[in-house]
Amino acid sequence: MHYSPTDPDAKISVKPGKARKLNNLSQLVDTAHHVITDIRAYQADGKDNQHLRNIVQRLKRRIWKKGLVWENCVADTGYSSGENYAFLEDHGVKSFIPPHGTYKGGPEGFTYIKEEDHYLCPRGKVIPFRKVFLDSRTKTKKKVYRASSKICKGCALRATCLGKVHEKQFSVTYHSGEYERNIARVVSI
Repeated sequence: MHYSPTDPDAKISVKPGKARKLNNLSQLVDTAHHVITDIRAYQADGKDNQHLRNIVQRLKRRIWKKGLVWENCVADTGYSSGENYAFLEDHGVKSFIPPHGTYKGGPEGFTYIKEEDHYLCPRGKVIPFRKVFLDSRTKTKKKVYRASSKICKGCALRATCLGKVHEKQFSVTYHSGEYERNIARVVSI
C-alpha cells in the first residue's frame, strides 16, 4: 500500500509508459481564448471520463450565472465514453472528443434501425436486440444483437457472414449513436 504523509488524499495513478506514482488529477477547461474556466483536483485512482459530468454541471452553472451559453466541449480521448456523449447531448452541448479504442459499432453492411432497436442484414433480415452486458475486458457497456439460426438458412451470404457459427450474433457499444455523431464532428474539424 502506498501512502503520502504530506498528501493523504493522493492515489496511485497509472499511465502507459510511465512509472506508477502518487498523484491527484486536476481538471481544467480552456476556451479558445486560453482562459481557465474550471479547475478542481480529483483522486488519481479514477479516470478522466468519470469526472466529466461533475465538470459540466459546475461549469454550466457558472457560465449560466454570467449570462453566457456553452455550446461545444473539446477534450482529449481520456474523456471519451458513450455515457459522456449522451450526457453532453442531453445538456445541449456538442462534444468534440475523439473516441477511445473500446468503441465498437455494428458490422459492415448492416443497417441500424433506431426506432425498433435492431439491425438489418445486407439481405434485409432483422437482427434483433437481445441484452445489455458489461464487457469485463474493456469495462464498457455493450448491447448484444442475435438472429435466430432459421433466418440465415438458405442465404447466399451465410458462409461469409456467419463463418463457423450457426446464427448471426454481435455486440456494439451501448451509446453507439452518440459515438457516431461525435465521431462525425471530430472528423469534420
